[in-house]
Amino acid sequence: MSKIIKYGFIVLGVIALVGFALKGHIPHKQFDSKKWKNWTNTEKELSLRWDMMNSLRNNYNLKGMTKEQIIKLLGEPDSITDNAFIYYLGYSKHGINTGVLTLKFENNKVIDYFVLQG
Repeated sequence: MSKIIKYGFIVLGVIALVGFALKGHIPHKQFDSKKWKNWTNTEKELSLRWDMMNSLRNNYNLKGMTKEQIIKLLGEPDSITDNAFIYYLGYSKHGINTGVLTLKFENNKVIDYFVLQG
């Protein structure tokens, strides 16, 4: 095998590993309900909610919570549909992407939630 092909595979492998390591990276900032509720979409706090998502998911069992419990924890949602609360998460630190947290409800209780970026 020629050296060019060998080094090409090595470079591609390193790029792939770095890409997997960086993909989905969410900093681990401790969830703080007061900071979450008082968050402003300003340059100083652009990614505050995004940075707290891992802590929120790891430390709170959102499934089964009522709408009232969610509002007490996260404040009023940024958007409401018939069966979902949507919270804007701000800048996700992946290019110019931003994120949202969507909580789906059935019979006034969270049945599922997910985070999207785009």
